Amino acid sequence: MRRVIYLLLPLLFLHVSAQRWTPFGYRPKQTIQEGRVRLVGKLPSSGRVEVYHDGQWGTVCDDGWDVAEAQVVCRQMGFPGAISVSSGGQYGEGSGPVWLDDMNCKGSESSLSDCSFKGWGVSDCTHKEDAGVICEAGKNITSNRQFSVDNSLGLSDDLGLLFKSGDGCDFNINVQDRSEEAELAFCVHRLILMIYPELNITNESRNLTLDVSQTCHPHVSAFLRYLYTRQIDVSITSAQCLHQLSFIFGVKTLMEDVGRIFTSLLPEDNTFRTQVSMYEYGVRTGDLVLQENVLQYLSWNCEFLINSPLWSTISFHMMDALLQRSDLVVEDEALLLEALERWIQDKSDEISSEQQASLLNHIRFLLIPVDKLYEMQFSSSVLHQNHEKLYLTGLLRGFQFNALPFSTIRNKMDNMSNHYLPRIYTAKEWSVFINDTTPKINYQPYNEYGYDRYGNQIRNQVPIFSTRAHPSALYKDQTVQWQAQVFRNARDCSNYGVSCTSFPVARFLASGNQNRYTNTIRFNNRLILTCKNQNNVFHVQEFKNSMAVIPTNSTMGLPNPCPDNYSFRFAVRPEYI
Repeated sequence: MRRVIYLLLPLLFLHVSAQRWTPFGYRPKQTIQEGRVRLVGKLPSSGRVEVYHDGQWGTVCDDGWDVAEAQVVCRQMGFPGAISVSSGGQYGEGSGPVWLDDMNCKGSESSLSDCSFKGWGVSDCTHKEDAGVICEAGKNITSNRQFSVDNSLGLSDDLGLLFKSGDGCDFNINVQDRSEEAELAFCVHRLILMIYPELNITNESRNLTLDVSQTCHPHVSAFLRYLYTRQIDVSITSAQCLHQLSFIFGVKTLMEDVGRIFTSLLPEDNTFRTQVSMYEYGVRTGDLVLQENVLQYLSWNCEFLINSPLWSTISFHMMDALLQRSDLVVEDEALLLEALERWIQDKSDEISSEQQASLLNHIRFLLIPVDKLYEMQFSSSVLHQNHEKLYLTGLLRGFQFNALPFSTIRNKMDNMSNHYLPRIYTAKEWSVFINDTTPKINYQPYNEYGYDRYGNQIRNQVPIFSTRAHPSALYKDQTVQWQAQVFRNARDCSNYGVSCTSFPVARFLASGNQNRYTNTIRFNNRLILTCKNQNNVFHVQEFKNSMAVIPTNSTMGLPNPCPDNYSFRFAVRPEYI
């Protein structure tokens, strides 16, 4: 066995990260992992059960096939559970080997290959006995959904077998949780660990003790196997633990990979507990990629976060980072100020006066509607009482911004340029919501001529709505009209004389007198995509030449949590130039 290690030693240093980049960041190399299952049938929730082993897909014999086995398959596929089982090749005869026979599951296993069976490929069945299942077709339990990280280019699969067998191991890793008195023990190969300098393993080292929370114990084995193979599956339940273990071992590549993959897992937790926890890990470990991914998601879902119980628990440094961002999706700036005041009240003595003042400085008083500015000067909020001078200075600047031309105050505001840049405001004065592609918006529609695919002129009903040209009170009587549409196919586009290269696509078109503001105002508008069934913002996208391509599974590096099931909000963002 020692000879095998020496032969493989040169391969261990070929630590090449096979990375591809997409508009959403990292796209992990997709590989089929040992023991994966799939359902072959007309519906995604039912069909013939097939399992992946030794480089190919095969079937499962129906001998001993019962509800317990079906429950394991359905949960492994991400469904809530099983409705019934099928046998006798009900979903058609498969091809390839019959990999599993005489299955005996308890029902609690995490994967089908963890159950008892004769052995891989040991079977007296034919494909006429292929087993199948019918899973509950409700919302998938996405916490079980996994994404593969594969940085194994140049490494042999034999290393995974070496870890699993433990042959020739010469180093002990003891994993403990002192508070729970729970322990795990692993025998590994010192040569593997010596690759990671953070551990300070030498030729004389014989053991290592890790203090890891018991909740992470189930993921330690997979992590240690990654040290051998550079391959691992990451789910929402394992991401935090894998990130922590990567930090302890100094495995920066995996730490960054988990941070990028977590971008796709963020929408899975509507409580925000996972997101807040992962951000804190990112701060402690210095993982800037993870910090930015989490902050971006929380910015897009700022209004949901404000209304959640987690709002009062977030740290000062997270609040400070959030309030400096311009991609916060929130009704208006006044709501953000009210939320900050509530957070400070809940924190009580935890936040110093200096910290309160620094957070108040991030509020963009200039963009608070002038009528709300007027009411705020009579408020008796904690921030107003504790920082009256700073508070009143913000109000004064807000009134000046609404009363004076921007050209007059521009030179005085160079040191606070962010204060007049809008966030993404969703108040009805600045956005329109479309719940489907044939909206009935409470704005007066008008007729527009378009052309069908045959060149015939047709008359269409196009919904429009109006906004002010700018939030400043100087523009209260000057409006811009907008058309908000979603096209799902070429025919939709051709009916309006629009050339589309991909679908679905949104159009947000200004009509009327927008051109008169070309030299003073830039409209940097945004499309906000909300998952219908989850009410969370999945993505925010810019419009380019009035068009925005909507992401789908085929255009993303990782699965889209709500493909073709969006609600759309079109937000107007006027900026002085």
